[in-house]
Amino acid sequence: MILALVDEAVVAGAREERAAEVVGIAARTLTRWRAEGGGEDRRKGPATPPAHKLDEAERQQVLDTANSVAFRDLSPRQIVPRLADAEQYIASESTFYRVLREAGQLAHRSTVRPAQARKPKEHVARAPNEVWSWDITYLRSAVRGAFFYLYMVIDVYSRKIVGWEVHPEESAQLAARLVQSAIAEEGADATRLVLHADNGGPMKGSTMLATLQRLGVIASFSRPSVSDDNPFAEALFRTLKYRPGYPSKPFATLESARAWVEGFVAWYNGEHLHSGIRFVTPTDRHAGRDKGILAKRHDVYRQAKKRTPRRWSGPTRNWSPVGAVFLNPVKQETRIQPIATPVS
Repeated sequence: MILALVDEAVVAGAREERAAEVVGIAARTLTRWRAEGGGEDRRKGPATPPAHKLDEAERQQVLDTANSVAFRDLSPRQIVPRLADAEQYIASESTFYRVLREAGQLAHRSTVRPAQARKPKEHVARAPNEVWSWDITYLRSAVRGAFFYLYMVIDVYSRKIVGWEVHPEESAQLAARLVQSAIAEEGADATRLVLHADNGGPMKGSTMLATLQRLGVIASFSRPSVSDDNPFAEALFRTLKYRPGYPSKPFATLESARAWVEGFVAWYNGEHLHSGIRFVTPTDRHAGRDKGILAKRHDVYRQAKKRTPRRWSGPTRNWSPVGAVFLNPVKQETRIQPIATPVS
């Protein structure tokens, strides 16, 4: 049976050594079994049970103690010291844990809901205006301790900045107005749009949430105190503040801050060759022109290789268009693979 399972895994693309490791045997054992026409499993477990193994009465005493009224809401780390204070020893903490695990009772032992560290739901952008991400960053003002606040919305698929505003304050009302105007300017279908943000006050303000609900936009949020759940907005702000033209001095006025951001957005959308979308501009990607641009690049490289083939040890650079973009992707092995459709 083991040989059949390993052979099935190998046919599916797994390495035999790795398949053997998964079932708990050495690859040499597989070779010997095949040479013997199947062979026999000569592996042996312990010859005798552990000398100090708990008997059934002792195991039951551990379970009865852990499930008693006095201890049913406590962990073994709390139970064992309390028993010692009562001049009683039944078993160690590790034994309590082992017996509870074997009995299927090693679970949260309290009426309070256990802490859950869940990753945000995966969202997939296969076209523009399907998944947006937004955030707010600080811009220094001439007054020490005072800032201007840059609100910015980016399309995850194309990386295009679809909306931005600079204000002297953070506000859910201003954020809601920005999202509404961005949807109108893009002509996006709000009922098919996911808007991702972190857990800041403007992101979860009542006005913002009510606006998203009224428009039919799906709200998505990062986990509390997790900085990499909103990577596209964070990467955009890093590009903004590390750009050579970013002012070294604070912005003197709100109007000067708005003017600089307006120039940055024009450069970013229309001139910046973004590495995440195969070095085309976000505007070209948003409009679907990236396929033609990348096809021409591929032809340039193909002709160059044809002229001097000795300079190319392998295929030319990959200029194929970037496909779907994942926001907070799940692990590859847990993702349900979509059914491939033929390309005409």
